[in-house]
Amino acid sequence: MDTLSALADGFAVALTWQNLGLALLGCFLGTVFGALPGLGPSNGVAILIPLAFTLGLPAAPALILLTSVYYGAMYGGRISSILLNIPGDEPALMTTLDGHPMAKQGMAGEALALSGIASFVGAFFATWGLVFLAPQLVKVALLFGPAEYFALFTLAFATLGGIASRNQAKAAFAAALGLGIATIGVDGQTGVPRFAFGEVHLYDGIDFLVAIVGLFALSEVFVFLEHRGTSKEATADSMKIGRVTPPMSMLNKTWGAMSRSTIFGFVAGVLPGAGASLGSFIAYTFEKRYSDRKGTFGKGDPRGIAAPEAGNNAAAGGALVPMLALGVPGSGTTAVLLAMLLALNITPGPLLFQSNPDVVWGLIAALFIGNIMLLAMNIPLVTMFVRVLLVPPKYLMPAVAMISFVGIYGISGSSFDLQVMIIFGVMGWVLRKLDVPLVPVILGVLLGDQMEKNLRRALTISDGDWTVLFASPLAIGLWAFAILGFVAPLVVGRYFRPKIADETKAEGADPD
Repeated sequence: MDTLSALADGFAVALTWQNLGLALLGCFLGTVFGALPGLGPSNGVAILIPLAFTLGLPAAPALILLTSVYYGAMYGGRISSILLNIPGDEPALMTTLDGHPMAKQGMAGEALALSGIASFVGAFFATWGLVFLAPQLVKVALLFGPAEYFALFTLAFATLGGIASRNQAKAAFAAALGLGIATIGVDGQTGVPRFAFGEVHLYDGIDFLVAIVGLFALSEVFVFLEHRGTSKEATADSMKIGRVTPPMSMLNKTWGAMSRSTIFGFVAGVLPGAGASLGSFIAYTFEKRYSDRKGTFGKGDPRGIAAPEAGNNAAAGGALVPMLALGVPGSGTTAVLLAMLLALNITPGPLLFQSNPDVVWGLIAALFIGNIMLLAMNIPLVTMFVRVLLVPPKYLMPAVAMISFVGIYGISGSSFDLQVMIIFGVMGWVLRKLDVPLVPVILGVLLGDQMEKNLRRALTISDGDWTVLFASPLAIGLWAFAILGFVAPLVVGRYFRPKIADETKAEGADPD
């Protein structure tokens, strides 16, 4: 009952006109960001972080805005996947396999409505999972010492690529790059500058908000500049919607897929670093093996839409569990949200539920409200969101660049930070050209300092004995999961990923 009473207090925080308005705005903008190919939830949240600071929002309203954008983008990613066969973001890739064939059969409206309902089911039950699991995980987290936290951070890096990673070596390189960036600045223990090269502005290290906006938002602008005039753009002819409510027979056929995929997605989200891509992938793969008796998957089977949509939205809720309870992000977008918490001087982890209960329970209550808003918004307004796809990128990308520059300068007031942001934007563009994932870089920048501090504390306590890192059963278990999480995708990916990739190519989807 303590959990439910805390949730009731959270609704008292969320049910104010300001927070309801921010949740509605976040849901709307998130759906738009998700619908636009290439932006997705990580970019959407990164773009709006400077806006939240510019508006001077307190902690709870700022997080309500950004998590509403997160959930909204998970909903919106399906729109371009179904209509244009272009995934709005990586988790929506699996939706293209059956969503676009349904659209070509004249059932685009039914496919969009079904995906909206599946998204609601996945996100709604995942939020309940967050309510009950996160406080329990906090109790376990109190058993953590410096050695266990170091092992936990290692687990986050090791599992970051998961089965969805194309190349574990590139993910490892990206994580190492992020950890290297985190060492820039004055050493907190010795007071000696590291990798500052005499630049006073670097003594405080790299501001993670600058890194995030540069890597995600600004690199998207550079990618657009490179491919301008050659990208596939939406046309009014490809936007025929038709009926926007799925028949009851379709819902009866897909409710089992939604239920199973919600469980798989939530578990995948709770795993540190796995995220919505893995949830979507596992949900679709399992459902195809379980339900595809007549070979209809990949040809417009409604279950092929319901499974990945419920899976990736459940994973989005599950990814908030380790972020709030342990301070370790469960996905790329929660890594961006973690940066927002740190920027607000709120430390996620075991003490968050005690020190800032209004923030965390207000946030969880807002997720319930946001889900209902998204369901109410996505069915009747789907034709309006579809029109967003007709906005030419030549108008959209300058707006993204303007928000990035104005927002970062408004936060820091430093032109040096703008230069660093441009450097990170170029770096993000180069890494994307090389197919190196950006999320491990961000995770390294965010967690590198804490990882180093916990390693030093553990070694100081043990008087330099490295075996302290493996001294407790909890630490051994975390190391075992870390090794398994890094090695398993190398083995499993050989059997699963090529098959999915072949199907994607057969459908003509662009996996990027």
